[in-house]
Amino acid sequence: MIHANILEKLMPITEEEKAILQGRREVDPRIYSEKNDGIVTAAKLMEEGKLITVRPHTRFVHFPEHTHDFVEAVYMCTGKTHHRINGNEICLQKGEFLLLGQTAKQEILPAGEGDLAVNFIILPRFFEKTLEMLGAEDTPIKRFLLESLFFGKNSSYLHFQVSEVLPVQNLIENLLWILIGNVPNRRNLLQTTMGLLIMQLLNHTDTLAYPTKKEAARMQLLRYVEEHYRNGSLTEAARLLHYDFYWLSHEVKAGLGKTYTELVQEKRLSRAAYLLENSEMPVEEIAKAVGYENKSYFHRLFLGRYGLTPKKYRDQQTNRKDSIVFVK
Repeated sequence: MIHANILEKLMPITEEEKAILQGRREVDPRIYSEKNDGIVTAAKLMEEGKLITVRPHTRFVHFPEHTHDFVEAVYMCTGKTHHRINGNEICLQKGEFLLLGQTAKQEILPAGEGDLAVNFIILPRFFEKTLEMLGAEDTPIKRFLLESLFFGKNSSYLHFQVSEVLPVQNLIENLLWILIGNVPNRRNLLQTTMGLLIMQLLNHTDTLAYPTKKEAARMQLLRYVEEHYRNGSLTEAARLLHYDFYWLSHEVKAGLGKTYTELVQEKRLSRAAYLLENSEMPVEEIAKAVGYENKSYFHRLFLGRYGLTPKKYRDQQTNRKDSIVFVK
């Protein structure tokens, strides 16, 4: 539930909406685009020097298909809005959150007075702190989501049905409070809050809605790999997720460009690299912890992925940290 003070500031009808209610039948492209080429530009909507801003979605009018030169996040404060994204119909309900990469093609149907959505307009550079907070471990599911967000790959939009996820709701409300209020230390607070929000969303990929069975299967398998990389199997995944084994195997390769085995290997080795850098566990124990009983096989795979043996990788990371401390 968004705080009443926030709604009070966002709900009033804007000058643009007044013009629409008085007879204007379409959005004014000069408000949104520099070249009237169907690309909504941050320069038109954001003050110079800012990396993030928020504005209420314009109601009462059809917003024609467009893309963005920024990352857009849409949060539904009250009511609902209907979107067409990459040809897929989406109804964004109260409390739901939509992330759009720059290549996503979006069209929005007219909203009523009680349908309050807010648009976060975010330059990619704003997410630098988010990437730091997410840490160094590179996992298939993390890469998939971040590529969708930053680079418009894969689905190029993410629809989170998180109306009942309290931590996500609280963090979005915090973002709005900081953006519309006169809050000291604004940029640092905004970047930290966004980092926490993305971390929470990564923990709640089970709330993602998908337009097709294929996209749902790919994300469900990535979640399975994240949780069962030590001793899972594609056979078990297919059974638990209720998909045909051969169909799932084909769709994973077709949609993600990697086999199930390659995804598991990526996750295991990235976890091993993280443990080498952030723990004192012996290499043999790390190999077993990530799912490799054969130490020699683990060494060979790790060398192929990182170009260093596990021991040399750990030494390199230790030396790097020591040099940073020395410089300080």
